[in-house]
Amino acid sequence: MRTAVVVGAGIGGLAAAGALARSGWQVTVLESADRVPVERTAVVLWPNGVRALRALGLGAGLDAIATPLPDGGIRRPDGHWLVQPRPVAPERAPVVVHREDLHDALIAGLGDRVELRTGIRVRTVTVDPGDRPAVGDGRSTFPADLVVAADGTDSVVRSRLAPEATVVSSGCAAWRAVIPWYRVPRPVRDTTVGGETLGAGYRFVAASLGERGSSGGSSRGGVYWVATAAGAPRPEPPETQLALLRRWYADWPAPIGELLAATEPEDLVQQEVRELRPLPRAYGFPVGPGGVVLLGDAAHAMPPHLGQGACLAFEDAATLQSLAADAVPGEPLRAAVETYSRLRRPRAVTVVRQTRRMSAVLQTRGRLALRARDAALGTISPRLMGSAATTAAQWRPPS
Repeated sequence: MRTAVVVGAGIGGLAAAGALARSGWQVTVLESADRVPVERTAVVLWPNGVRALRALGLGAGLDAIATPLPDGGIRRPDGHWLVQPRPVAPERAPVVVHREDLHDALIAGLGDRVELRTGIRVRTVTVDPGDRPAVGDGRSTFPADLVVAADGTDSVVRSRLAPEATVVSSGCAAWRAVIPWYRVPRPVRDTTVGGETLGAGYRFVAASLGERGSSGGSSRGGVYWVATAAGAPRPEPPETQLALLRRWYADWPAPIGELLAATEPEDLVQQEVRELRPLPRAYGFPVGPGGVVLLGDAAHAMPPHLGQGACLAFEDAATLQSLAADAVPGEPLRAAVETYSRLRRPRAVTVVRQTRRMSAVLQTRGRLALRARDAALGTISPRLMGSAATTAAQWRPPS
């Protein structure tokens, strides 16, 4: 029986665990929290993320919870259009999914070959050349033919195998929230919510998740919004953070004020935006009869400005499933680990480079720099977004 240990039960780890189990692997998932963490937010999936989930056999579940995301354009805080809304071809259009709905779909796809163990914080990584790779928590050791490091930006496994990859601040903080449908203001319900607004170091993005239980929409419904601001995370309690957000965005165009007014402190999720610089030198490390692979934020943590974090994690899982489906421990599995690294690292480098370019545009500050950015944004943003959309649309899971 081929065995795998997946470190981390986030959406990338769950996707990888289910994919391996459906390919005949016996999988153990190790999660450091006492229960599997689920953010009450949402995630945007571009065509590559959607295609990856379909390759993983989760297409039907995705169709039941995804809401199409129209191009809402880009505005300044005074309401002036920097980039007008444009029609998007269906094959290039993203969708938005409530994270709790996505989590439920991933859990449902695990099957009976997956053992999920919580409260286990991995502290040790063993990669002796002659033995199977293993991880441990100081009390128990978990050897396997394949170890999948899906333990996030602060990955313990990555720090052992790729210490050159350093976690650094991206220079901003983000706040996310989903306003339940019953609390969405009536005027907002009757409009198409989408698009983004850019200020001096500030950004606000909103998207509709549909009405609860609506056909073709998220079963939970509501409106999802993300606000980013230059600087460090705020140490104050959520009530104070929400008051600050309402003050910072007080004069911004509708429906931003209405959405913040309808948000409650318990809806708010704050996150320091961090990234890996440089990226790991490799994403696969042959060890003994198998090896270790890096997946999701453990491999390519990046700013969220192009919405590709979750998409790349699902690409990772779909690629791993394709390569490991028929690989047996020994040279075939070692070769699969090496091929995974060869396929995934160049792909991540391309997407991260595009994300950093967009990050530089979005975080422009200073009066003259802002004028230059706003004057050029109608050309720069479509070009960058078009390049990113093309990159997303072109990806196909390996056959």
